[in-house]
Amino acid sequence: MIYLTRKAEFSSSHFYRNPAWSDEENVRRFGKCANANGHGHNYTLEVTVAGEVDPVTGFVVDLKLLKDILEEQVVSVYDHRHLNYEVPEFKDSIPTTENIAVAIWKRLNGKIPGAALKRVRVYEMPDLFADYYGEQQ
Repeated sequence: MIYLTRKAEFSSSHFYRNPAWSDEENVRRFGKCANANGHGHNYTLEVTVAGEVDPVTGFVVDLKLLKDILEEQVVSVYDHRHLNYEVPEFKDSIPTTENIAVAIWKRLNGKIPGAALKRVRVYEMPDLFADYYGEQQ
């Protein structure tokens, strides 16, 4: 079994707000991240897949196909978007790094032929990232 990781990047804006809380409570909990105008990040995405090496190609997965899937399923949807307003999965979910990782997993799971999705890592900043390994049995 080989694990292969591909990176992609996207830039998005977002804010943190729980609609069940008052403005004051949102500011108390989320600080400046509760600003409704939002703020942005240059995110780095790492997607790790696993599989057997194809003896003919030497690959676990077609690398161009994997890049195209990341572009179609994530980058084209998230890049230069306000996550709260423009990305459907954050209509009712706060776009934290953790929730972004889960949402990306759901977008990719089952869509990578010949390989199993093993990990989604989303870097919000170089010193802040979230890993998601799917639903654990």
